[in-house]
Amino acid sequence: MMTEQTPVLECRNLCISYYTRAGEIPAVVDFNLKLMPGEAHGIVGESGCGKSTVALAIMQYMGRNGAIVGGEILFEGRDMRTMSEEELRQIRGSKIAMVYQEPMASLNPAMTIGDQLAEVPIYHDGLSESEALARAEEMLAKVRLPDPRRILRSYPHQISGGQQQRVVIAMALLSNPRLLLLDEPTTALDVTVEAGIVELINEISAEFGTSMIYISHNLGLILETCHRLTVMYSGEAVEVGDIEDVFDEMRHPYTRGLFGSIPLPGADKNAHPLMAIPGQLPLPHERPPGCNFGPRCSFFKGGLCDARALPMHPVPGDDDHRVRCERFAEIDWDRDLPKGEAKPPIKAGPVVLSVRDMTKHYAIETGGLLAMGGATRTVKANEKLTFSAREAETVAIVGESGCGKSTFAKVLMGLEDATDGQVLLGDTELGDLPVQKRSKDTIANLQMVFQNPFDTLNPSHTIGAQIGRVIRKFGVARSEEEVNEIVYRLLDTVKLPRDFAKRKPRQLSGGQKQRVGIARAFAGNPSVVIADEPVSALDVSVQAAVTELLMDIQRENRTTMLFISHDLSVVRYLADRIVVMYLGRIMEQGTTEEVFSPPYHPYTEALLAAVPIADTRVKKRHIVLKGEIPSPSNPPKGCPFSTRCPYMIPGTCDVELPPNRTFGQDHRILCHLQPSELEGMEPVISPRAEAAE
Repeated sequence: MMTEQTPVLECRNLCISYYTRAGEIPAVVDFNLKLMPGEAHGIVGESGCGKSTVALAIMQYMGRNGAIVGGEILFEGRDMRTMSEEELRQIRGSKIAMVYQEPMASLNPAMTIGDQLAEVPIYHDGLSESEALARAEEMLAKVRLPDPRRILRSYPHQISGGQQQRVVIAMALLSNPRLLLLDEPTTALDVTVEAGIVELINEISAEFGTSMIYISHNLGLILETCHRLTVMYSGEAVEVGDIEDVFDEMRHPYTRGLFGSIPLPGADKNAHPLMAIPGQLPLPHERPPGCNFGPRCSFFKGGLCDARALPMHPVPGDDDHRVRCERFAEIDWDRDLPKGEAKPPIKAGPVVLSVRDMTKHYAIETGGLLAMGGATRTVKANEKLTFSAREAETVAIVGESGCGKSTFAKVLMGLEDATDGQVLLGDTELGDLPVQKRSKDTIANLQMVFQNPFDTLNPSHTIGAQIGRVIRKFGVARSEEEVNEIVYRLLDTVKLPRDFAKRKPRQLSGGQKQRVGIARAFAGNPSVVIADEPVSALDVSVQAAVTELLMDIQRENRTTMLFISHDLSVVRYLADRIVVMYLGRIMEQGTTEEVFSPPYHPYTEALLAAVPIADTRVKKRHIVLKGEIPSPSNPPKGCPFSTRCPYMIPGTCDVELPPNRTFGQDHRILCHLQPSELEGMEPVISPRAEAAE
């Protein structure tokens, strides 16, 4: 129980605005938060809701055009607005530290990591350089970085993204701060690395008693790291409470909408499809009267919800659980929930894409830039990949960065040649057919939706012109009238207004740009679409809308989809079959149901355990992979996963390539463990005893 201590941080009726040519834009309104010593508080919501603005206000990094226009921020009882610049400089980095989403934004590429870390204790604690480096080395060991001395001597580009993020966390902890702000610290990381960082953050909180504010759009992460939660929407807190209260008895329609957009273990794309929140987040200068969520809310009541600025109401029976909704007491939260429309499963057709022993090797020079005729080393990016994809089927390819997913996609698209094996699209061999030599029909039949729509749309051309170009190029239509009609039909298909044809990419949100990318990919009526992490950069509600859209188009056109991802929760929901890759090889493949239940490959088991699940009714086995993924230019002998595998059999796994064991009809696992051992594995995810009763 908390005693009557002074809160480490308290925000009271905080209001933050930005000043632009158009005048004052209120970014955050009436924000309250009380953070006690050792407590972790999560802030969640869609992009643009004000989460990061609150963190920057706490750090007093408002920029020239930002200002706190009302309320207070108290740090250890003192109003931060009354502190001098020198006091704030002393507090930042010593008592309050921040870890940003992108680690390279916090690291100087021209300085060694040791020099950068040593600056903190030298400046804040007056230590000598040797003492500061000793403390930095100790902290790198605490954040579980291998060989801290080597890392101190390294430059940021010489270590991996997960190691960079651990360095930034070590830097933030060097002066033992009272408050740690974490702004989406794991978004750009693989799930296995993310799991290690989350475990690390929890250990730090326990060891140092650090209070934390964790900003994220990932509700599963918040469940695993925080005690309390604030849900924000359009600059306001709409629900606040203890984690269990908000997760199990949420009382705001927006919170419900967020949870309805997440593919939890029980979700089924046919029987229980996800339900995206309709409409768009309002721009700060276009907020509606009364409830900001009103225009998107199915419970909106004119004359009540739009009559005044809404206060926070306590939920009866729990004063610590508060909600900004006028109708929350009238809603039947078990019955009155929007549900997706159930649809019959799609029956898969004949094999459309067949991959047989596809291998891609690169030869790289190892003698340095100036070496002439130096030694070469082979990078085995893809090694004997074998799988197939049927008409109207979604096959997911999953694995960590560097596992060979994108290399395979490049071979498929004709941007790289296969070194060996076959890649057949119908009767056409693609492995040694570069894109320049492919027929118009082959290119039209194989299209791609990219991870980042910003990089694939021409900023100078309208949306209509960019989709229309594809239609003309592939001979779908020729006359201006026909092309325009197909452009409008495609915009209807991806649920964008027809007048968007006249807009340029800068006038669209990230989710809208991704819809344009999908419309363009389907403009040539392809038989196969490769979707490369198409929803990883999107908010959960937009994710739900885009995944539903992809499935609707697939259902209508019977398109085969290859879905490349590291997010197993989305994969579980979307995919019919799954191919798990590690270091260029397929470790496991089978139907989604087979891959998500024992027997597992040890790597699949670790991937499943790494995915945060936003559901208090399930429990998950704790497995955190140690070490880094080896270099493809120097893979381990034997099983590629042997250096990180908790089941590794010395003298076997590190010497011989494992056999491909078959379970059922198409479930295959590349592993030395005996079939009986694999079949005896415990499920990674299971219902909690109290939830099962």
